[in-house]
Amino acid sequence: MPDMDVALKDAMQIDGAIGVALVDRSSGMALGVAGGDRNFDLTVAAAANTEVIRAKLRTMEMLGLRENIEDVLITLESQYHLIRPLTGRTGQGLFLYLALNKDRANLALARHQLKRIETGLDI
Repeated sequence: MPDMDVALKDAMQIDGAIGVALVDRSSGMALGVAGGDRNFDLTVAAAANTEVIRAKLRTMEMLGLRENIEDVLITLESQYHLIRPLTGRTGQGLFLYLALNKDRANLALARHQLKRIETGLDI
């Protein structure tokens, strides 16, 4: 099973990948990042997207939905942002955050590849 660094490098091989982070949902801290640049700070994005996941989980609780979130998609004019909570035993409370260039990415394939990366991730 790949460790975190290998999983992040694998995620950066997804067509259109701008950056990826493994994030602790309770603190908003990025445990690991790959990609990004000075104009795209992945640690800031990780912390902010923690609030997105928390809000969705609160909403699901209020609605009595007892399902797991597969992923959350945010579509911008030029980017896709995928947030994928980890469901494996070792990944509870963590999520993968992947930013993609919309012109270069295949969204369906990116979701499939991120799921594969999550399945193989051992933390």
